[in-house]
Amino acid sequence: MIKVVRGNPTPEELAATLAVVRVRAAAAATAEPAGAVRSAWSDPARTVPGRTPAPGPGTWRRSFWPG
Repeated sequence: MIKVVRGNPTPEELAATLAVVRVRAAAAATAEPAGAVRSAWSDPARTVPGRTPAPGPGTWRRSFWPG
C-alpha cells in the first residue's frame, strides 16, 4: 500500500509515480542476485546446434577447446 504523506499530487503525478514504482519492483523481482554464478549446464548457448564436434580424428581435442 502506498500512502501520500505530504502534499496534494494531481492524478497524473500519482499515476506517474506508481508506474515508476511498479516498473522498479518488477525489475527487482526478475533480476539475478548480485554475485550469482550461472552454471554452464543452464547456459542456452550449450544447446545451439553445431557446437558438438563431429566424430573423427582429433575429436577429443575439439571437444575441449572452443573454436
